[in-house]
Amino acid sequence: MNIKALRAFSITLSEGSLIAASEILHLSQPAVSRLISGLEAELRLTLFDRSGRNLTPTPEGFAFYREAGRILENLDEVPRIAAEIRAGRTESLRIVTMPRIAQTLSAPAVARFFKEYPDINVSLDVRARREAGKWLAGREYDIGIGALPVEHPGIRTQPLLRVRAQAILPADHKLAKRQELAATALVNEPIIRLMQGLLLRDQLDDIFHSAGVSPGQSCEVASSQLACSLVAEGAGITIADELVSAQIGLENLVLVPVIPEKWMTFGLLHPISQHRTEALCRFEMVLQDVVRELAGQSPTLEVVLD
Repeated sequence: MNIKALRAFSITLSEGSLIAASEILHLSQPAVSRLISGLEAELRLTLFDRSGRNLTPTPEGFAFYREAGRILENLDEVPRIAAEIRAGRTESLRIVTMPRIAQTLSAPAVARFFKEYPDINVSLDVRARREAGKWLAGREYDIGIGALPVEHPGIRTQPLLRVRAQAILPADHKLAKRQELAATALVNEPIIRLMQGLLLRDQLDDIFHSAGVSPGQSCEVASSQLACSLVAEGAGITIADELVSAQIGLENLVLVPVIPEKWMTFGLLHPISQHRTEALCRFEMVLQDVVRELAGQSPTLEVVLD
């Protein structure tokens, strides 16, 4: 693939015009246009709609732009990698985590590992669950941390801990003093839930479906952290777990376990046929220590290490 064409496409879309892209790339506008046309022919994708006076990105263009950005970011890292190899610092660990447990599980483990092993470079990225498996399988990362299950032929998973599902309510809510809550008690309450296709949405729907009821008024959001923030603002109730709610603080929130018990599992994601480096093994040990400490602090967290 022509990297120059990839940059021309990416800059044109981000800057919004061929004029801006040509100035940045120090090329003429026709030259930039030819690069983009050649890229479209190579990819067999229409990246821009040329029917109007201006180039308008197509849906395929926007989708490819996200991937192109990742490729170019990796290329920009080549000089740094070469410098580290020359300096003898070749050991590194690339970690991807899902947003739901980024702050409460992944960040503490990475911070501890980084302090204990100062000679190992670490990168920590946050990706949605539906994307993390694909990039792990493509060897973009050495290890992933997230919610299970993840069904991908290129990924092997290993459970770490499970967390009990809990209703998350405003601290002054009429149900906040309950010891446990069934889905039937929440039917007439505004429910904050994630959008279709997200794992926590499937888990919430399963809780109501198992009880034979459906939530009444609902608000759909894109992330569990946003759901908890809306609960803290008094907009309604959501069902998640304490790993999620801890990311925004518990000052205005109360967690009440859901009955019958529902548990959410989190674990490691490894690319199939992965070479296990010493850095990877050390990080897993640190992560397991953090998991044990978290489980020791709460009765709604359980260690499930294989």
